[in-house]
Amino acid sequence: MKNNDETEGRGRSAKKREAKAVEQLAQRLADLPEAELSALPQDPELSREIALVRSTSGHSSRKRQIKHLAGLLRRDDEKREKIAEALDGQALSQRREILAFHHLEELRDRLCNIATFATALTEVRSAYPQIDDGKLARLAGSVHEHGDKRAAREIFRRLRQAEEAGGA
Repeated sequence: MKNNDETEGRGRSAKKREAKAVEQLAQRLADLPEAELSALPQDPELSREIALVRSTSGHSSRKRQIKHLAGLLRRDDEKREKIAEALDGQALSQRREILAFHHLEELRDRLCNIATFATALTEVRSAYPQIDDGKLARLAGSVHEHGDKRAAREIFRRLRQAEEAGGA
């Protein structure tokens, strides 16, 4: 016979999954770089616990401290949810930055390839009207003729500057 907790989805397995998720959140907090950690909403008690986890060196000791931090997080659902949302927001913004970086790399590679140069230059002109396309064409020509890696890096640098200046 099942009790009410199991029929409402709060059985032992559900509780274990929730506890594991909170423990993983505690692990993420412990592993965050200091700059990202300082941007999160946290009270002094939580800050002390995170600092304690970070300073604990032994594997078993650190694991125990992470479990203690998870217990502290479990006490306040609202605070835990705010921290999780902030972490997810950081992850999303980092993912966007990575995708933008890869897009610029791919665009640079197409500019540096003779076969795709013309279409890539047209794309650059429409996406970044403020960029000096003549200079890009000369740099790409240097890459085409001599395999100039410095010119390829300069193309990327110029594309990134145009992106930061408010291009596409």
